[in-house]
Amino acid sequence: MKINKIGIVGSGHIGGTLGILFANAGYEIFYSSRHPDTLKDLVRTTGPKARAGTVAEAIAFGDVIVLSLPLKALPELDAKTRETLKGKIVIDTSNPYPERDGVIAEEARKEPGGMGVFVARLLPGARIVRAFNTVYFEDLKKTMNNRGEKIGIPIAGDDREGLNAVVELVEHAGLDPVVVGGLNTSKLFDVGTAVYATSAPARAIREKLNLKPAGSRRAA
Repeated sequence: MKINKIGIVGSGHIGGTLGILFANAGYEIFYSSRHPDTLKDLVRTTGPKARAGTVAEAIAFGDVIVLSLPLKALPELDAKTRETLKGKIVIDTSNPYPERDGVIAEEARKEPGGMGVFVARLLPGARIVRAFNTVYFEDLKKTMNNRGEKIGIPIAGDDREGLNAVVELVEHAGLDPVVVGGLNTSKLFDVGTAVYATSAPARAIREKLNLKPAGSRRAA
């Protein structure tokens, strides 16, 4: 799959930072918001490969969609938006925080398959790949941790093409991909796990999650 264009739904700390990293790597970026005019500074910072508009425009634009919304906002997506996400590779970065998201976060934390499975149920038909949820946005900007090591990014998904696409994006952003497994393995790097919010390198993530040493980075 050839990736040229990335649509970003939710252009806050994580979505905005990823947009800048991906634009620097040569991808075209379409930020979106309910109020696109508020994204002018972000577009200017990102550079000539970026633009902004509505959520519908971003989804139509992107070969891959970055979904970086608070969990409580996902059920609020309208039926048309849900429909347009069907068949799209969607990178979900959300985390369940009860103090921010309320009851839905408590429900998500009880999901045996983790956040990836929970989000896939909210957005049926979307090709959900879980990634970029473990790193503080200020660390993400630098792509390196305070030891000078490239930050590892755990990735989980059931869609092989989606996994490979996200591996490519992680690498091109200057980070180190760690394919953990199917979507239900996203529970291994959810909030509160040993690798969450650590900015650990790929080697340490593999050790903590008892994964095999890196071979081919791409899904078979």
